[in-house]
Amino acid sequence: MAFDGVVISNIVHDLKERVTNGRIYKIQQPEADEIILVIKNNKETLRLLISADASLPLVYITEDSKESPLTAPTFCMLLRKHIGNGRIVEVSQPGFERIVELTIEHLDEMGDLRRKRLIVELMGKHSNIIFVNEDGTIIDSIKHISNMVSSVREVLPGREYVAPPAQDKRSPYDIDREYFVNEILGKPLNTAKAIYQSVSGVSPLIAEELCFRARVGGSDSTAALSGDEKDRLWDTFFSVFEDIKNGRYAPCIVYDNKAPKEYSAIRLSMYSDLNIEESDSISMVLREYYKKKAVESRIKQKSVDLRKIVSNAVQREAKKLDLQLQQLKDTEDREKFRIYGELLNTYGYSLKGGEDKLICINYYDDKEVTIPLQKELTVNENSQKYFAKYNKKKRTFEALTVLKDETKAALDYLLSVQNSLSIAESEADLAEIKEELIGSGYIKSKGSFKKGAKRKEKSKPFHFISSDGYHMYVGRNNLQNDYLSFEFAKGNDMWFHAKKMPGSHVIVKRESNEEIPDSTYEEAARLAAYFSSGKTAPKVEIDYTEKKQLKKPPKANPGFVIYHTNYSMVAEPDISGITEAD
Repeated sequence: MAFDGVVISNIVHDLKERVTNGRIYKIQQPEADEIILVIKNNKETLRLLISADASLPLVYITEDSKESPLTAPTFCMLLRKHIGNGRIVEVSQPGFERIVELTIEHLDEMGDLRRKRLIVELMGKHSNIIFVNEDGTIIDSIKHISNMVSSVREVLPGREYVAPPAQDKRSPYDIDREYFVNEILGKPLNTAKAIYQSVSGVSPLIAEELCFRARVGGSDSTAALSGDEKDRLWDTFFSVFEDIKNGRYAPCIVYDNKAPKEYSAIRLSMYSDLNIEESDSISMVLREYYKKKAVESRIKQKSVDLRKIVSNAVQREAKKLDLQLQQLKDTEDREKFRIYGELLNTYGYSLKGGEDKLICINYYDDKEVTIPLQKELTVNENSQKYFAKYNKKKRTFEALTVLKDETKAALDYLLSVQNSLSIAESEADLAEIKEELIGSGYIKSKGSFKKGAKRKEKSKPFHFISSDGYHMYVGRNNLQNDYLSFEFAKGNDMWFHAKKMPGSHVIVKRESNEEIPDSTYEEAARLAAYFSSGKTAPKVEIDYTEKKQLKKPPKANPGFVIYHTNYSMVAEPDISGITEAD
């Protein structure tokens, strides 16, 4: 993601059309580093969000309202005093930098017409909102920067406003072919880096996109570029910024399956293999992108405790399983001791006593074998010693086999819970997973949970529609997997699951015994692959069968089923193009 000069130019272009000549109806400061201007223009009310957050500086038109503090902060009160009911007369982006300037016209206390500027600098940790009067003097800013903080420039009331240092970059509109080829592509850097380090407002994302469109490797050295490649790069650069200069934008979000990956104000052709959703407005793109990112971040934060509990349990069970497998390995030679005992009973008559070994033929494989003996023991005592050793190892093997199977089942179950946490999208999803862990004994109940009690919060399974119109349902967790497989699905519905790995149950509904098209089988298999622990693999093997072939063993963990009749297919864990139902 890159809130770069290209995105800002799109925002400025939209703001020029929508807020120029608009009146500032209300000013709010819901956060310490954020203001919202409510603007009325052409019978339309708009909310312009301006954030100087160090980690996420933004400017865009939002539909969401935020609760403001009962007592307005000082900066908010100052803006209300000076530009409340003011008229926005100009919106600009100086030098294609990450700066938005709003020029606002208002009447002062004497009734005289004044112009002031609200300068929004969107530069990471150096982001700020600065209020400046007509002669360039800073009236105030949302962040005060003294010379103790920055030796480059002060941002304090009464000081002259100085633009941020230019960083030896040129505006893309001030670059001609000669400068581009000789100066920018003449730098001893890789091609993409040479571009974004030389051109204002150009991020690494845009530089890589320019290289992709020009069919040049972004990581290739500029010194290795041919004349044709340099020409293609210049033509691409000129074409892209000519479109931007003339307001021809293509705001879009790139999705890697369902997860937002990138956004920009131009089409990102280098992600043509992923799902690219275009929009009419860059503000809509920013709202959608950061809303989904915020949800993802919030769910990850709220699931930290659950993830830790499950992770610790996984590590504990994995260590236990490793130990049990090692102990089982120590019992692999148990049959040898039984055979030694039998051979001693068979051939022991030939011994006179006092020997330390017996060499004889093993009648099980017709090979010669040497059996160690304790000289002080009789043949029968040596034989009984070997039988005792065999029986001890046999008992250990049988007990460990049961324990190993129980540990393996517990580990598989916990891994399935980890998979559920990885696809959780809401607090309701997390509540169900927590309930499941309480029911399974991994979290102690505080008395509010009773097994079988009705859940306060319920999330619904994912619901998709295949290209052939079939309804496909995907469990978000093991409780939903059980519900889909044993309550919701009917006998002839089709069931899909990633083979021998944690994953969601996928149900395809069908009427009677109608034949489901191959394309629906493929899409259901892709869903099963995507919502499994094999999501990052290029291919995943999928088992599928009719629901009536499934059985739930007594006392089995949630989500566990067995089946003996099934088919298999290989699918890519890619659900782009599959329609999700509302």
